[in-house]
Amino acid sequence: MPWIQLKLNTIGSQAEDLSDVLVESGAVSVTFQDTHNNPVFEPLPGETLLWGDTDVIGLYDAETNMAEVVAMLEQHPLLGAGFRHQVDQLEDKDWEREWMDNFHPMRFGDRLWICPSWRDVPDPDAVNVILDPGLAFGTGTHPTTALCLQWLDGLNLAGKTVIDFGCGSGILAIAALKLGAERAIGIDIDPQAIQASRDNAQRNGVSERLALYLPNDQPAELLADVVVANILAGPLRELAPLIGCLPKSGGHLGLSGILASQATSVAEAYEEQFVLDAITEREEWCRITGCRK
Repeated sequence: MPWIQLKLNTIGSQAEDLSDVLVESGAVSVTFQDTHNNPVFEPLPGETLLWGDTDVIGLYDAETNMAEVVAMLEQHPLLGAGFRHQVDQLEDKDWEREWMDNFHPMRFGDRLWICPSWRDVPDPDAVNVILDPGLAFGTGTHPTTALCLQWLDGLNLAGKTVIDFGCGSGILAIAALKLGAERAIGIDIDPQAIQASRDNAQRNGVSERLALYLPNDQPAELLADVVVANILAGPLRELAPLIGCLPKSGGHLGLSGILASQATSVAEAYEEQFVLDAITEREEWCRITGCRK
């Protein structure tokens, strides 16, 4: 069915309140969009991160009288008469198909492909991970995930144990297993991420080799040959004493979720324990890798 879209601009601190206002005015859904296309950070569980200049977009039934909606919104103290907005008629589309068409198989490194389940696998002889977009962070589309996947593809993982710290969808742990790792361990603070990782591991036939833990449940004195953590710069710095102890002596460490401006401070938090490689950058995001001394 066709829809009407109302877009208005605000500052990030008011976006949540305006979302409620649009719902009260009849919007069936509300989304947020960064006006200036700034980098989007992965939110913590239960957190919605907004930007300094934010578009709040309400979707209304095509039969809605938008003149009445706008007149009602003009009475709200957050908006006022003549508030800045744009109304668009959206064409009738199969929105589920439209969404699915945006996701294609993606190649990382020499061997690894991440493929949505509704697409044909491009190379049956490659290492193929079947993964659909879902609630948990990590589908391969974000530069930080891509940096980690390329790094894993370049390692010899045969017979190795891999820890995915902040596993999200489980994409890195599952990719490591399909690239030859003997065992993988996923750790995440979000129970939804644990469930998503479990479901994705079953879909890829590696669930028996993947152990998943909330931080309070993980075994003491965990060690691995390879540790990858694709989270955020702040937690990577704060958790350096914990994450830095997870690789075995001579083991590999890969960190991402780091903007280029944050890379030096994150590297400094690990340089005493690791021999670090040159920092790798992609689209303003960085990957830091090294070996445990």
